[in-house]
Amino acid sequence: MTRPRVLADFVVVALPGERTVLGHVRSIGISLLLLIATLVVLTIAITTGTYEIPPRELWAILTGGGETTTRFFVLDQRLPRALAAAVLGAVLALAGAIFQALSNNPLGSPDIIGFTTGAATGGLLIILMAGSSAPGGVAAGAVIGGLATAAVVWVLSIRRGLGGERLVLVGIAVGAMLASVNDYLITRADLESAEAARTWQFGSLNAVGWSHVTVPLVLAVVPILLVGLLSPTLRALEIGDDLAAALGVPVTRTRTALLVVGVALTAVAVACAGPIGFVALAAPQMARRLVGAQGTALVASAMTGALLLSVADLLAGRLLSPFQIPVGLVTGAVGGLYLAWLLVLRGKKS
Repeated sequence: MTRPRVLADFVVVALPGERTVLGHVRSIGISLLLLIATLVVLTIAITTGTYEIPPRELWAILTGGGETTTRFFVLDQRLPRALAAAVLGAVLALAGAIFQALSNNPLGSPDIIGFTTGAATGGLLIILMAGSSAPGGVAAGAVIGGLATAAVVWVLSIRRGLGGERLVLVGIAVGAMLASVNDYLITRADLESAEAARTWQFGSLNAVGWSHVTVPLVLAVVPILLVGLLSPTLRALEIGDDLAAALGVPVTRTRTALLVVGVALTAVAVACAGPIGFVALAAPQMARRLVGAQGTALVASAMTGALLLSVADLLAGRLLSPFQIPVGLVTGAVGGLYLAWLLVLRGKKS
């Protein structure tokens, strides 16, 4: 790999095989700043709380030292939760960026168009009907539920393509029906199972440990790699299906592949922490405004989502301390305000 060259607002990196990678300078800078801010928030989340941990002691623990009690709080309690918040925020933001690009609509988010609800249905069926809360089983149920929901939306939307307002409207309708199914499943469960399922349905990282994080995050590796491979075609689709087809992009097949990848990312997040709302909706739009990009900014979106969910989880753990509230309630409260602002903005443009 040769030394990067700077051309106007872009960095060009030559790769082996006469290939090049083009990066926007501002996007790279903003992404790095968001990453640093996320690391600061994670450090605050790990070192503060009812049991204070000095930053110097944190460094000692991460390098293999530290006292037994402090190591327990850091490695077994706070670190997996903090990492889960950052990684799942990035995963949700990537899913939201994909669906917003496919629908060409800022409301095209998995929690708005029903895919998150469908993944939650699959997870609830495993928890309530199968009587299992094992991370692998819940992850499998969430993935199957999300893909099944996507298949229904795909069938109902395919006549006019997978883009535009139709995908959003069909997804909202399917999601509303599935929300009723989820409520019905909870009413048919015993009290203990219903309480556990309701807490999970709010979206919570309170009880997340390494066992809950490992399986879903391993499942997320393949979809994230596919996002990188499909990102050039995703940007081609943003200029219009006709122009993308003229450039040699198989439009229907590419849209279907991106749809499956986005659903898989959504299902991974739901399997790990339950349906956390509005991160996938807000992060891509905030990243686009920060970067000043006309199209989808995938890396900046992921970094924005990581920061948003990390801050939301920190607030969820500190607002009513020592009581812990589900992070989904925090993102829902903030996201509701954001959605209202977005609708007002779209109304003014219209």
